[in-house]
Amino acid sequence: MSKMHIKTGDTVIVISGEYANGKEPAIGKVIGVSPKEGKVMVEGVQIVSKHVKPRKQGEAGGIIKTEGAIYASKVMLYCSKCGAGRRTHVKVTENGEKIRACVKCGEEL
Repeated sequence: MSKMHIKTGDTVIVISGEYANGKEPAIGKVIGVSPKEGKVMVEGVQIVSKHVKPRKQGEAGGIIKTEGAIYASKVMLYCSKCGAGRRTHVKVTENGEKIRACVKCGEEL
């Protein structure tokens, strides 16, 4: 397994691919991470149609829309202070706690 630079719950911006247009960048919250595949699932990005079969009696089947996985290399952590995707570095606090911080402005992410 490889280490991921993105965790579940992070706010990220898509920097490559279909959702990375300059006018309206895709910014969303990470809802799932798969380190084995190197992929993440971002809220509102890569919407796919899934054919769902009813599993219980009375349950409806059909086609549902859900988020699909994209490669983690296509997203960057979003810095709200800078207003852009930024690289991070690890800062150690006084009590020995490690936190991720924006390289440019130093804001905690």
